[in-house]
Amino acid sequence: MPKQRAIISIGYEGRTPREFLALLRANGVRKVIDVRELPLSRRKGFSKTPLSTLLETAGIAYQHLRAAGNPHRALKADTARCLALYAKHIAAHPEVVDLVTTGLAEKDPVAVICFERAHADCHRSRLLEAVDRKRPRAWRVVRVE
Repeated sequence: MPKQRAIISIGYEGRTPREFLALLRANGVRKVIDVRELPLSRRKGFSKTPLSTLLETAGIAYQHLRAAGNPHRALKADTARCLALYAKHIAAHPEVVDLVTTGLAEKDPVAVICFERAHADCHRSRLLEAVDRKRPRAWRVVRVE
């Protein structure tokens, strides 16, 4: 059986870009997949352009997958409902999971990122559950919270 590769699930909530980068480095991340539908942030350094520049300067590849974003994010005050709707969304759009699994075709750990610090409170949790259903035990999710 091939060795499981790591998917690092991490959010930048409450972190500075420097702290975020240090966590990525500590986990051996060589590629980041940004699963925000809109890669904009009120937190300095976390919008797409400054974030991708920071990562690429550090030798970490950046990929934005808009299709993997949560179209129900406006409902995030009701986390359970928001995540249930997202799970239905990706079940209806299996191509989203295919895009993510293609992006994970790296030997080194890949980080899947969004805003929420807690994995369970973010759509990444449902997305990575769907990835595991598609390719069982191919990856192990490491939650950095």
